[in-house]
Formats: sequence, structure tokens, C-alpha cells
Amino acid sequence: MSVLKITSANFEKEVLNAEEPVLIDFWAAWCGPCRMMSPVIDEIAEELKGIKTGKINVDEEQELAVRYRVMSIPTILIFKNGKIVQSFVGARDKQEIVRALKLQMAE
Repeated sequence: MSVLKITSANFEKEVLNAEEPVLIDFWAAWCGPCRMMSPVIDEIAEELKGIKTGKINVDEEQELAVRYRVMSIPTILIFKNGKIVQSFVGARDKQEIVRALKLQMAE
């Protein structure tokens, strides 16, 4: 599945009301670690079935960044049933994120 561009307009439908776990990457174009994580997020979206993956540009969607208290980027949040169940701040190892997602898929 491809990575969705998440905005204030589609956030409720795509994230809060999603049936599957949702991985959200808060990022910005000027952020070096965000650019490093982008291909990792893309790989996870392609490789893991049963999850939804989206990216939120904090410069374009400041309201969502404030709502979820994103103070540093990249911030990766995993939502399940409309609630945050896991969060990562900063660049992370792909396997660490995949393990967290698989745990949510198993529950």
C-alpha cells in the first residue's frame, strides 16, 4: 500500500476511524533525519500488509502537530482504534518500528 498524505481534512477518516493500525510520520522537508526516515517509512508501507501508513508535513499541518504535541521531528505515531498506542521520536531502526506494528496487528 502506498503512503497517504494526511491532512486536517482527511485525518479523522484515514487515521481515527481506520479499522487497521495506522503508522503516521510527522516530518518536514528541511529536516535531515526526516529525509533519512522517509524511504524506511515507504518500505514499511510496501512490505507490511494490514496497516495503513501516512505522512504529515508539520509545516503544512501545524494544527495536527500541535494537537499531538509533536515537539521534535521525525515523530512516528502508531494509532489503533483512534488512539496512540506507540510513539517514536527521532530516526529509528526499521525493525524497531516493524516490531511495534506487528505487535499491534497481533492484538
